[in-house]
Amino acid sequence: MTVYVARSIESTWDDVAIQDKLMRFAWEYTLEPTVFTSFAVVFEGPLGLDEETFERRLWDRIQSLTDKDAWRGQSHDPKVSADPDDPHFALSFGGQAFFVVGLHPQASRPARRFSRPTMVFNLHAQFQMLREQNRYEKLREVILDRDVKLAGDINPMLARHGESSEARQYSGRISEAGWACPYSRKGTAAATGQDILETIVKGGVTRHGG
Repeated sequence: MTVYVARSIESTWDDVAIQDKLMRFAWEYTLEPTVFTSFAVVFEGPLGLDEETFERRLWDRIQSLTDKDAWRGQSHDPKVSADPDDPHFALSFGGQAFFVVGLHPQASRPARRFSRPTMVFNLHAQFQMLREQNRYEKLREVILDRDVKLAGDINPMLARHGESSEARQYSGRISEAGWACPYSRKGTAAATGQDILETIVKGGVTRHGG
């Protein structure tokens, strides 16, 4: 796992750096795919955010990072939808689809509690790789069993990709039926493979383990 420590989930202070590192993380994966690697942003605070406030701040950061990704010419991964109401929705950075897991101290679900507000970005391509290796279902069962042991039941927000929009799952809060995702992505021109390689070389990107 690659970890970046940021100041506050309520601030834009680190967003430029986060987007850059997340984009390069996606590019590295494109060049050398692997499983069980994630990009986590651990914020120093605030520590007392309730679930609804944490959810708003999480989407503030997601929107800001997405806007910067688009501004830098990164196209949305064509394998997923950019519409948060679409069952096939996913975020995209550096041309790769991501699922985000939000963690924070006040989370009602034990599996989503952590000492600091945190956003864990997991690549969709890894899920597909696990399916191709016939490992996905077993891993999913382990995660669900752990959730039951911790909370006594399965998180009602959980759903398979394509059944309902994954946007509801990001914050960990049990959202109401009329919840509307505060997110949109503007269209961008795709960066070419050569552009990506040249930027990696110029930026001196280092490789990270899973």
